[in-house]
Amino acid sequence: MQVQTSLPINKEACVIALGNFDGVHLGHRRLLEHALEQAVRLGVGLCVLIFEPHPLKVIFPERKIKLLSTTQERLLYLEEIGVQTVYLLPFTLEMANTSPEQFVERILLPLGVVHVVVGFNYSFGAQGQGNPELLQTLGCKHGFEVSVLQAQTISGQVISSSSIRKALLQGDIQLASSLLGHPPCISGTVVHGEERGRQLGYPTANIHHSEDVLIPKRGVYAVWAYLDGKRVAGMMNIGMKPTFHDMYNTVAEVHFFDFDGDLYGSEIMVYIEERLRDECKFNGVNELLIQLKKDRFQAECVLKETFVPSPLQ
Repeated sequence: MQVQTSLPINKEACVIALGNFDGVHLGHRRLLEHALEQAVRLGVGLCVLIFEPHPLKVIFPERKIKLLSTTQERLLYLEEIGVQTVYLLPFTLEMANTSPEQFVERILLPLGVVHVVVGFNYSFGAQGQGNPELLQTLGCKHGFEVSVLQAQTISGQVISSSSIRKALLQGDIQLASSLLGHPPCISGTVVHGEERGRQLGYPTANIHHSEDVLIPKRGVYAVWAYLDGKRVAGMMNIGMKPTFHDMYNTVAEVHFFDFDGDLYGSEIMVYIEERLRDECKFNGVNELLIQLKKDRFQAECVLKETFVPSPLQ
């Protein structure tokens, strides 16, 4: 898959899927599958147009927008689905003030679009003036087709990035996973921590993650990751270490079972299967160690029962 950060010099006919695709959840996947069907029908490539940073971060800089996935995670999922090219274009205030007509003429037409696929609530152009109906009108004017997909549901639940964020903030990993179509994950660089876990016999990989990405509710989770090409089980604590600190920044640290390699400086993706318990303040190290032993047993039981192969393997 190609990733381009500017408009092409020589345009080629293509189908374009428009959206932010945060998390690449099941609703996004249905939209992308439809776009791929149209690309096959027309005999052209499938492209995706994403703006970076998220438009809301530029339009409303005072808001603390938390995303479900990093850009790299989105790109990996899009490649797995079959996207040929991703146009990762910069979103600026100038872009935010572009009219819907200018957006079509200056962005879509130079991309060689012959068919556009959007969700029912897609908006574009200054102040979100453009909607799917206007896009269809402009498509008739400029000679490209437009497909509009309606809201997707699963078991009566509308699939949306906002509903997934809510589930993660509540620690409902099962709901989040069902809406995403894959386990939620936390990715980042393994950095040095206090090394207290190592002293206790539970060495942890401390993950330095993007501040833009949403972190699930504080607590202990059953997780796994691919390390040195192998799927390795573990347990992750997201929290503020209340047993040792009155105040501490929220950190994500993972203890991997049956792994003793050096991960410092590595980029890893940790997949979350189930929330085990709330974060607790213990009355000393011995009480903590007793609980950690129970956590490991519970996590191992969970992970023996579940294995969803990752498209990012």
